[in-house]
Amino acid sequence: MTHSYHTDTHTPYVDGGRNWRDNATRYALLPLRVFLGVTFIYAGLDKLTDSAFLKDSGAGSIGDMMRGVKDSSAIPALVDLALNNPVGFGYAIAFGELAVGLGTLFGLLSRLAALGGALISLSLWLTVSWASDPYYYGNDLAYLMAWLPLVLAGAPVLSLDAALRARRRARTGSFR
Repeated sequence: MTHSYHTDTHTPYVDGGRNWRDNATRYALLPLRVFLGVTFIYAGLDKLTDSAFLKDSGAGSIGDMMRGVKDSSAIPALVDLALNNPVGFGYAIAFGELAVGLGTLFGLLSRLAALGGALISLSLWLTVSWASDPYYYGNDLAYLMAWLPLVLAGAPVLSLDAALRARRRARTGSFR
């Protein structure tokens, strides 16, 4: 039995057709993208609207949280850096989460957004949740791993990146 392979590099399917498995594969990262995007938007907004979080000290403040994890973090120098300006660090994390969430949800600069999400999750894992024992009780490591497929694949469907790519291809006549 011989198969003819479609020559278009965007449809590497036997006989050039797509079946339900191909479509499932094509949309496989969409639920992860929606979950991470919505979660990071919520996390950023939650921090920005929490009057206790964006303070140097006090119950629920970013300052007290960072002082509380300093001795148990994997990289105490990173905590010291945050403690130089805890409120500024809190705003940076909140706005970073918001930007990452919006970029991920809408699929705009999606690989860059996912890399930002991975770096935020990595920094939180190495500081805030490093001491979780056993390690799987801390969620930052799981978020880090969830970001990696989006760093690699981006947002190939239902995204502004895909729409811009299609528009560019149509304008240049390129189908690669």
